[in-house]
Amino acid sequence: MAEIFEYKCPCCGGAIGFESKIQKMKCPFCDTEFDVETLKSYDEELKNEGTDDMSWQSAAGSEWSEGEEDGLRVYVCQSCGGEIVGDETLAATKCPFCDNAVVFSGQFKGELRPDYVIPFKLDKEAAKKGLLNHLKGKRLLPKIFKDENHIDEIKGIYVPFWLFDTDADANIRYRATRIRSWSDVNYIYTETSHFSVSRGGTIGFDRIPVDGSTKMADDLMESIEPFNFAEAVDFQTAYLAGYLADKYDVSSEDSIERANDRVRTSTEQAFASTVSGYASVVPESTKIKLNNGSAKYALYPVWILNTTWNGQKYTFAMNGQTGKFVGDLPLDKKAYLRWLFGLAGGIAAGVFLVQLLLWFI
Repeated sequence: MAEIFEYKCPCCGGAIGFESKIQKMKCPFCDTEFDVETLKSYDEELKNEGTDDMSWQSAAGSEWSEGEEDGLRVYVCQSCGGEIVGDETLAATKCPFCDNAVVFSGQFKGELRPDYVIPFKLDKEAAKKGLLNHLKGKRLLPKIFKDENHIDEIKGIYVPFWLFDTDADANIRYRATRIRSWSDVNYIYTETSHFSVSRGGTIGFDRIPVDGSTKMADDLMESIEPFNFAEAVDFQTAYLAGYLADKYDVSSEDSIERANDRVRTSTEQAFASTVSGYASVVPESTKIKLNNGSAKYALYPVWILNTTWNGQKYTFAMNGQTGKFVGDLPLDKKAYLRWLFGLAGGIAAGVFLVQLLLWFI
């Protein structure tokens, strides 16, 4: 059997042949010409080339210590096959490899499945505008903070909430006061009268929200309330696509104490609003009995913004449904001192005028 030789064009990779008219090798694809000896020399170099040897002397990393893997989960993106590592509460995110939305439906199976979800109504741009609006009109905010604070991340998160329903039978005793003042030529008199006021009755509560995630500060989540539950829908994983989502890591049983505090505070305030004609009304004794208590599991939309300025981190939150925006801001100490001294000066001037007026009287 005859042996077949084939040469590849070094320029384009096409098969080349000998052109008798020019006594050279010529590529019919890119028209490049080669001397036979030159091409032979090139071919010999190719034959002598070795293969890659990219072995490493040692491998990076080490074995996991006992218990070190606890709480970690590995998920595989169904779009690109990339592996995503998160903690045991991660329920939805974006794949860092292909940017596709990923929902870990297994996180919501059985008792972990939410009853309701309020879908996001406001997008990331609205969250950015919310931060700018939050900075407006803050007289004690350092002037350069608005220009120099750096937004590290903006993320939309479905935060788990327990929603408690209950009826409360309450008997509350308040300590109330009335104050009367008068003066004569020499003195100013103040008389304080104390009263005991009782209120009793039944009040109903629907869907008292209690944050079910230890990652979210309770006071921060309560500050962006209320959410409009009328726009809640039955839970479907499709609503989570494109956002982060956490499943609860604080059980409904462990959230009861927080719910009770909110029931007690709201009941005292509601009954106190029926007491009028007093200078102050303070609850002195509260007795509450709950009936027909139940809890549901829901996911509420929240935008979290983290910024840094002067080496410090500032966290802001925005209600992803209503746009209510909260977060602590840095204080311009010089502006605060000017304001404080100005306020003190104004109060001193006011006191002086009152004293002067009383002296004339």
